[in-house]
Amino acid sequence: MTHLAIERLNWGDAQRFRLVDIDLQVADGEFVGLIGPNGSGKTSLLRCAWRFSRPAGGQVRLAGEDLWLRSQRWSAQHIAVMQQEFPQDFGLSVAEVVGMGRAPHKKLLEGDNAEDRALVEQALQRTGMHAHGARAFASLSGGEKQRVLLARALVQQPRLLILDEPTNHLDPRYQLELLQLLRRLRLSTLASFHDLNLAAAFCDRLYVLKDGQAVASGTPAQVLTPALLHEVFGLQALVDTHPLAPHPRITWITRP
Repeated sequence: MTHLAIERLNWGDAQRFRLVDIDLQVADGEFVGLIGPNGSGKTSLLRCAWRFSRPAGGQVRLAGEDLWLRSQRWSAQHIAVMQQEFPQDFGLSVAEVVGMGRAPHKKLLEGDNAEDRALVEQALQRTGMHAHGARAFASLSGGEKQRVLLARALVQQPRLLILDEPTNHLDPRYQLELLQLLRRLRLSTLASFHDLNLAAAFCDRLYVLKDGQAVASGTPAQVLTPALLHEVFGLQALVDTHPLAPHPRITWITRP
């Protein structure tokens, strides 16, 4: 069953940047990656997918519902987003930042209840941040902040998770731990990646963007070919199968 469906999406204008006739689907429980060079349109497409940027044409549907016919509140109840930039924390603790994920489900001025607090604790446990609930969010490292923001997203209890470069601020250990956690959650997930080897290892399918157009889609093995990588990134690459797992491995070829 298709959970997120983007159909014939157009966004932007000819004077600046355009997304042109994008078709993209994310099935229930599927982990889908967006790859492409800087400026190819990954973040712009994600913003359309979470109802931040209104498309000039086409549709974005979640579980059959047109996002732009539903309220922002409805979208926030069903879609959780992790962006590249860290939000202003206004002096909040880790637990308070995570608790903000309950806001779309609360009435105005409604306080937290026992269920909310249990969800916060569970999310902190799942992301390995349970020992830091009382710490100031501002005191955390970049990798710790990223895990707290994932905990906040989980507290929203979303049907779709959207991540813009989720591993940007993480060292290799936490990159792998975060992506392994996301795979275990089996949430419908759409994420952009710069690291093609991480995308190859963790994504069920990939969409490749270049100059605002989707130029390829399929499994990592179908998409990550030397010819396509040269076309999109302008570099030669050796692509083989990872010796310890059945997914492609990319080695960029540099010449002195």
